[in-house]
Amino acid sequence: MDVTINASWKNVLGEEFNKPYFEQLIDFVKTEYATHTCYPKGNRIFAAFDHCPFDKTEVVIIGQDPYHGPGQANGLCFSVNDGVPMPPSLINIFREIQDDLGKPFPPTGNLERWADQGVLLLNATLTVRQGEAGSHQGKGWETFTDAVIQKISEHKKDIVFMLWGGYAKKKGARVDAAKHKVLLSGHPSPLSANKGHWFGNRHFSLANEFLHAKGKKAIEW
Repeated sequence: MDVTINASWKNVLGEEFNKPYFEQLIDFVKTEYATHTCYPKGNRIFAAFDHCPFDKTEVVIIGQDPYHGPGQANGLCFSVNDGVPMPPSLINIFREIQDDLGKPFPPTGNLERWADQGVLLLNATLTVRQGEAGSHQGKGWETFTDAVIQKISEHKKDIVFMLWGGYAKKKGARVDAAKHKVLLSGHPSPLSANKGHWFGNRHFSLANEFLHAKGKKAIEW
């Protein structure tokens, strides 16, 4: 199956695109987009990969579902389009960056600027029906994104994996921690963060310290 995705990922994931589950998944997604309002826009489904080629990937952040409100999702986990109010989890991410690195709140919650520096902002499920969280779970996306994580773990080294919350930790459980830097914490959602499981994790400075130690360029968070 021909999938419109950055060429570097097409080389790595080509075998996935030809598996029966993926063909069934794409049929499901096409039907959903034809009959319901779904997010992100069709040309943004693989935006995380297009902004962050395989050979440029240095950090992986794992989310769960795209935002399901109008105009929010742009294909990058935790990220929203320019001009869209920041959701609570994203506000808490920026609060931690402010505490950790002393950086002021940015004017936009659009994280393309991270992705363009080599941060793969990967949702486990890449599409969702408007107003229905989790509506595209269990259709094959999780199998695909498991394969993405596995390929990165196997074929690259010295990657920083940020696993926030129980779902992401489970999703990243097979990452080879001997080859990579795995950072674990609670989720930035208010429910978790307000219980003390998020703030103070210093993941952003820890990631940059690791990258610097490996002779790589730090991320401008």
